[in-house]
Amino acid sequence: MAVENNVIAQNVAASVVHEARGTHLLLTLFNCAPDLLNDEEQLRKLINKAAVASGATVLKLDSHKFEPQGVTAFAVLAESHASLHTYPESGTVFFDCFTCGTICDPTQCVPVLVDALKPQATQHRYIERG
Repeated sequence: MAVENNVIAQNVAASVVHEARGTHLLLTLFNCAPDLLNDEEQLRKLINKAAVASGATVLKLDSHKFEPQGVTAFAVLAESHASLHTYPESGTVFFDCFTCGTICDPTQCVPVLVDALKPQATQHRYIERG
């Protein structure tokens, strides 16, 4: 089923023409609950959920769990990419999402991430590219 869904996503993505411009979200979340920040499987689900919330088409997910702690998760999007890097020792998460064109809205990732990671503070920057 996952392979079939991926083929469908790739076919949909191939039929859409994306403009050479877009929005890049840079988000830092401070003092998050450290237990989730080391859970590779949950973070893969979270980056997928955040990307979908932006309106993007997720083509592929990948991740790596570091020793003794920390996770990097990456989503390849038809519209570009999203990445998440965690630092459980300080409760910090760095997230970025770039989507080309005007259909997707990376700002929609923010409430998904804030709801799941429960940071005490956030810092964000939006960059219009192209």
